[in-house]
This record gives sequence, C-alpha cells and structure tokens, in this order.
Amino acid sequence: MEVRAVAKYQRVSPRKARLVVDLIKGKSVEEALSLLQHLQKGSAPMISRVLRSAAANAENNFNLDLGDMYVKRALADEGPRMKRVWMRGRGRRDTKLHRTAHITIVVDETTIEGRRDRQRAPQASGRPSSVPQASGRKAR
Repeated sequence: MEVRAVAKYQRVSPRKARLVVDLIKGKSVEEALSLLQHLQKGSAPMISRVLRSAAANAENNFNLDLGDMYVKRALADEGPRMKRVWMRGRGRRDTKLHRTAHITIVVDETTIEGRRDRQRAPQASGRPSSVPQASGRKAR
C-alpha cells in the first residue's frame, strides 16, 4: 500500500533538493533516514522530516511495519518563485529569484514473496568497451 507525505513551499532550490532525493530512492526507510542524518546538505533535514511523516502515516493509518517499508518514489518539484530586489552599485538594482520546492515522498511495503532488491544491478553504460580510433582523417 502506497503512503505519501508532501511538504510544500519549502525554501530550497528544487535542483539542490533533487540531489538529496535521488540518493534515497529505492532504499529502506531506516537506511534512508540514517543516510539523511549524516548528509551535509541543507535540504537533508527537510527531506528527513517528510520521510518521517510518510513513515508515521503508514504506521498509524495503515498499521504497516517500519522495518518492511522502502522509499518507492521521491520527488522535488518546483514551487513558486519569489522575486526580491537586490540593490547594486551606482543606483542600479537587480532581481533575485528565491526558489521553492514541493517535496513528495511515497513509501510502500515490501512483502516476503515480492521482496525488492535494495541493491540495484549494475547496468550497461551504453558505451562500447573499446573505443575505435577515428580513421580516414589525419590529425593536424
């Protein structure tokens, strides 16, 4: 059963929040919380709060066990941008964009039969193993 939690209008750039959100996708909730606790990023406490909220929603509303939960989806979408005036020299001014993010985390329960692998299998990079040398043209 999918359970979600959302934190809207968080005062962090969505681009910076996505760096942290991408780290916890597919991990167990306990492992993700441990990772976020030791991460030196400004958005880590915000994302940790949302993850704890999603886990609490699952435990209290649906009687799911914390040990059986994993992060199914984690998103950091763009929220509204606030424009502020930034005074510069010689009477000029610029505008600063303060970006906000909507952080969404969906947790799900793993079952014994269909237990998901927490370690992702190594994927082929799409590049050939040996790069052929260019032929036909001489280097200048």
